[in-house]
Amino acid sequence: MSTIQLATTAKGNGYQAIVTFPDGVSMSSAETYPSVAEAMAAAAMKLLDMPERLAALDRPEAPVNLGASIPCSRRNGPA
Repeated sequence: MSTIQLATTAKGNGYQAIVTFPDGVSMSSAETYPSVAEAMAAAAMKLLDMPERLAALDRPEAPVNLGASIPCSRRNGPA
């Protein structure tokens, strides 16, 4: 089973949205949000903007890592 993690982290006077994929690639929003709820909603919306990455989760023969097509960074450990 694949797990996609939506998380937030404190940044400045607000919170930053983070989406982490099963292969360890994560993306953070450039924007900060005033509440955890707004940051989590932004992370979910960011995920919906990547249908090709979501579709890859259902194709066992295809690699999940599609990082070349989107800006991303690697995170160490759980968020």
